[in-house]
Amino acid sequence: MSRSWERMVLKNSKQINKRRKKDGKKSISPNAPQVDRFKGRNYIVPILLFMLILLYITLAQPWSNSFMQDPTMFWVTIGCYIVLGLFYYMRRPYLAVTRDTLETRKFSGYKTLRPTEIRKITMQPGYIIVESVKGANWVFSRLMNRYPLDLMSERLKSFSDLHHIEWEVKAK
Repeated sequence: MSRSWERMVLKNSKQINKRRKKDGKKSISPNAPQVDRFKGRNYIVPILLFMLILLYITLAQPWSNSFMQDPTMFWVTIGCYIVLGLFYYMRRPYLAVTRDTLETRKFSGYKTLRPTEIRKITMQPGYIIVESVKGANWVFSRLMNRYPLDLMSERLKSFSDLHHIEWEVKAK
């Protein structure tokens, strides 16, 4: 089956499965493509935003008599920073691995790599680096985003073996 035909069948089966799920029935294609999704947790940006809130409150000193701003607007700004920090904390970064794609979410949107667009995958202690042919490398870090690197490395190893992508293991 050609890839365009596979995509069309997949798209149509997704639509039918959504309809069947609403009706409370089983899906028609139990052999739908398997997606392994590895989720991390973003905690660096919320901590930085919280520190920025503390700095802003400390410098503005809303408790002093010389506070020259509108107090309502000041606290609305603080509330917006808190909501932004919660947004970044709840929006979990992920790596989704299917049979023939890698997908993740960056600041500029969702990004997908096909096997032909991947130069090599490097496993280091604490990091997994996916080097693309064109564009920036994808770096998945245990320290920055709390990814489950052991599970990810097993799945990416099988992905690289399947598509004959260079797999490199570095030890520090």
